[in-house]
Parts: sequence; structure tokens; C-alpha cells
Amino acid sequence: MCSLNQSHVISHRRNPQLQFPISPPISMPKIPKFSAVSVSKPLHISSIGTFGFGSLQIQTKRRSLIKAYDADPSGGEGAIEKAEAARKVKIGFYFATWWFLNVIFNIYNKKVLNAFPFPWLTSTLSLAAGSLIMLVSWATKVAEAPNTDLEFWKSLFPVALAHTIGHVAATVSMSKVAVSFTHIIKSGEPAFSVLVSRFILGETFPMPVYLSLVPIIGGCGLAALTELNFNMTGFMGAMISNLAFVFRNIFSKRGMKGKSVSGMNYYACLSLLSLLILTPFAIAVEGPQLWAIGWQKAINEIGPHFIWWVAAQSIFYHLYNQVSYMSLDEISPLTFSIGNTMKRISVIVSSIIIFRTPVQPVNALGAAIAVLGTFLYSQAKQ
Repeated sequence: MCSLNQSHVISHRRNPQLQFPISPPISMPKIPKFSAVSVSKPLHISSIGTFGFGSLQIQTKRRSLIKAYDADPSGGEGAIEKAEAARKVKIGFYFATWWFLNVIFNIYNKKVLNAFPFPWLTSTLSLAAGSLIMLVSWATKVAEAPNTDLEFWKSLFPVALAHTIGHVAATVSMSKVAVSFTHIIKSGEPAFSVLVSRFILGETFPMPVYLSLVPIIGGCGLAALTELNFNMTGFMGAMISNLAFVFRNIFSKRGMKGKSVSGMNYYACLSLLSLLILTPFAIAVEGPQLWAIGWQKAINEIGPHFIWWVAAQSIFYHLYNQVSYMSLDEISPLTFSIGNTMKRISVIVSSIIIFRTPVQPVNALGAAIAVLGTFLYSQAKQ
């Protein structure tokens, strides 16, 4: 942009009688020169949506326009329509990949926890795998390393702390109860978000938002009361996870305002810092001696396949989170929230089928009401 402005200044000085507009129309053929910058445009975190990010609609439209002119500078509206169609295909691919990876992670995570009931180590391995993947990607230039400073890491610390608590609590929950039950309870996260924002931060919401909490709370309560394999530790783990993720979003909104980082690198930095926080606690709570005994027992019962289960749950945990963050570069928080609701449905249904979880009709009704309430909340919130 600087070089373009300088060229106008020079032209103006050479011929003062010529008048050029300061901002050239968007139809000028020089716009493709900026395509390299626009493609690598980082995600600007100014407010927090579903997972700690604000509206990206302006950046998305700008990216679509520039890509359209890259493809056909003189094509006008036709080129823009082609670019928009390509963007929709890309978003659809992100959503399908996100849901698929999340379902795979939950399946392998539950398999590991059934054979190796050490949720603290399992959570640590998930963060370690993602951190290793991103460190190798940065070292080999496969992904561009983020440009961070000390202030960035200071503002990220409370986010990482809340993320760590939420991640461990959810894993503890899954080690005690069915995957479907954990995700039914976790669908109540919007209720925690509204209550914390209202009574701690003093924020107010429109009446439809408060009304949407009724089916969320009622559905979760009905599902919990009719759960055949109810466990208090599993229930409390899911509830603590909800609360922790709400505070993670609040800390993100306060600490990351004005920062600029890509969605993929933001989650990578979050994983690294969470790994550093979690490791000493995992050692203190469970410890290498218990891990060694449990590992040997799992290998004897499952065989070498158990190693693949551990690797799969660790890698897929990072991949599904990374894809979800990458999708935020292309969609609005409302679209992401709807996608997150549909993802939870896919996890609940697939886990019930794969693990043959017994479900009573009343329990299924409670789950459906809770998920419906989450969808209504996402609509009312916007």
C-alpha cells in the first residue's frame, strides 16, 4: 500500500495539472498485486464469539473480493460470484472435516479412557501432540510462525489456564460417564455464559436470550435425571468444563483485544502454554508409577492397537480444534455457533451407536431439548 501511495505522490509532482483520486476504484486492475497480502491476512481478535473470536464478516468479504479479482480482474460480478461459490465449498469442507475429526477423537478418546483410566495424562498427551505438530510445522516452514511478544503471552496465560481446566475436566467426565452424556451436559455452556456475564460482568441480554436458557437447563436436567449410568464425578467434570470455557472466552475478549494472529497459530500457542501449565499437575495427581502400571495393563489387554488409540486421540484432538479455528477465518460467529451445535449432535448420535449406549426415551428427549435450546440461543444471541 505504501508503494502505491508513493507512486501517486510522484505522479502528482511531475504533472500538477493531473488529478488522481487518493483511493482508486476497486475495479482497477492493480488490485491483484495485493492478493498475496490478503491470503495471509491474520485473524483480528477484537471480540469474543463462540470460541473467543469476534465477527469476521468484513475480512471475509474483502478476501472474497480480492480473490475474485485475482481470478478474473475484468470479470466484474461474474468473478465475484465464482469466488463466493468457491468460498462456500471451502466452508462446507471445513465443517465436514471438523465434525468428522471431532467424532473420531471422541471415539478414540473414550476407548483409551476405558482401557487406561488416567484422564490427566490423556489430556497432557493431547496437548503435547498438537504442540509437537506445530513446532515441527514452524521449524520446517510448512506453517508461518506467529510474531509474538511478551505481552502476547501474558494476555494468553489466563486463557490457557481456563482452557487447561476445561480440557482436563471434560476428559475426567468422559472417563466416568458415556460420551453422549458428557456432550449433553456440555451443551449447557451457553447458560453458564449468560449467567456469568450477567451476574459477574454486569452485562444484559435481550429477553429471547434468557428464554433460550429454559430449554437448555431443562433439557440438561432431564437428561441427567434419566441417565442410566449417572456418575457425580462425570457430571461435575462436564459442569466445570462449561464454566472454565466461559471464563476462557471472557479472558480472551479482554486480553486479546487489538491483537492480530491467525486462528491456527493462536490455537497452537494456546496448546503450548496449556501444556506447560498442565504437565506438573498431571505428574502430581497421577504420577509416572501409576502410568507405567496402567500402560502395561492396557497393552496386555488390548495389544499393540492401544498405542494407535493413544496416538489417534492425541492427534485428532489437535486437528479438529485447528480446523475449527481455521473455519473462523471464513465464517461469522453465528455460523460457527450453529456448526458447533450440529457437531455436538453428530458426536452424541455416533457415540450412542458405536458404544451401544443404552438410552431411555425420556433421556433422548432431554438431550434433544437441550440441543434445541443451544440452537435457539445461537439465534437469539445474534
